[in-house]
Amino acid sequence: MPRNYKEQDIVMKPISVIPVKRIVLATSLMIMTFILLKYMSYSENVPPKKQFSTFPKQIGEWHGTISYFDQSIYNELGVDDSILISYLGPDKKQIQVYVGYYQSQKEGSVIHSPKNCMPGSGWEITSTITEEVKISGSTIELIRLVINKGLDKQVVLYWFQERGRYISSEYWQKIYLVWDAIFRKRSDGSFVRLIATVDSRGEKYAADFLKSFVSELTPILNQYIPGETK
Repeated sequence: MPRNYKEQDIVMKPISVIPVKRIVLATSLMIMTFILLKYMSYSENVPPKKQFSTFPKQIGEWHGTISYFDQSIYNELGVDDSILISYLGPDKKQIQVYVGYYQSQKEGSVIHSPKNCMPGSGWEITSTITEEVKISGSTIELIRLVINKGLDKQVVLYWFQERGRYISSEYWQKIYLVWDAIFRKRSDGSFVRLIATVDSRGEKYAADFLKSFVSELTPILNQYIPGETK
């Protein structure tokens, strides 16, 4: 016999609608990518002020040891110059610093965001916020991630340092890249990343000494990374 349906038996399933903001953002990124690829071939190659092989292994009380990625990773990154140093500081604090420099960002040779790379390496991003750090009398914004892999937890600080700007947004990094490629004929830039392992002292402790180290690191970076003018 046919069933008599009551009002509470009827369940309306929500229709999945893609937010307009997400569509606009995706479309904007596609347009910027098209323009970027069109103008990158006209941008100049801007070398670093100094070769990163001369980067100091001692910064204040921090003593560093140089290490390297596998060559396959450098091939994938397409970086022109870089440095990977693990610094050991007071109270056994440790920071890994990576700086990748690009003389000209073209197709196949552009800065990679860790938000894309780290999950592919097995790390889960559990937190993303921006942090303010004071350097030389001014304040810059950096991106802070907390990442997990099994029982391991790390705090990551990173930013894009390009043509005189400190950029804490992948979206704005692309906008400035397109703008400068068109109007300044420059697409050089760098990616700066600092990582600290979270121990029993907690995430805040790791984040605080990373931020403190940034204040010591940025004046040195400015000796290597070209600023607003070549």
